[in-house]
Amino acid sequence: MSTSEEDTVATDSLGRRTGPRRPHSLEEKLQIVKETHVVGASVSTVARRHNVNPNQVFAWRQLYRQGLLKPGASAGSSPLLPVKVSTPTVLPTERARRIPREMVVAERRSSGIEIKLANGHSVAVYGRVDAKALARVIDVLVRR
Repeated sequence: MSTSEEDTVATDSLGRRTGPRRPHSLEEKLQIVKETHVVGASVSTVARRHNVNPNQVFAWRQLYRQGLLKPGASAGSSPLLPVKVSTPTVLPTERARRIPREMVVAERRSSGIEIKLANGHSVAVYGRVDAKALARVIDVLVRR
């Protein structure tokens, strides 16, 4: 296979594209996606034939499944609604205070519980506790 001048892509030392990307028309995208839907077709093979990254083709296929790759899907398909931007009616009256990290850690320790099991395992719980989840954890630890 010989590559023409226009097929050559500028890349960096890691093989990443550095040059401008080629825009694909909606018709091109649809054609490429439809080629991948042929029985026995490989997305990688179709992508290689069109000089497109397979990941890009998979993204186009997803857009196609969502109905977003149809002619007119983005242009005027959704009506625009009028918007009025105004000043918020409620403004903060003072800045929020920053709580020192040491106080947060101390508060967590004081509002938590520690459960020591007979087999030497222990569980420390801070904040809200889901009773069912905690019971399952304790059951597992007791069996060890």
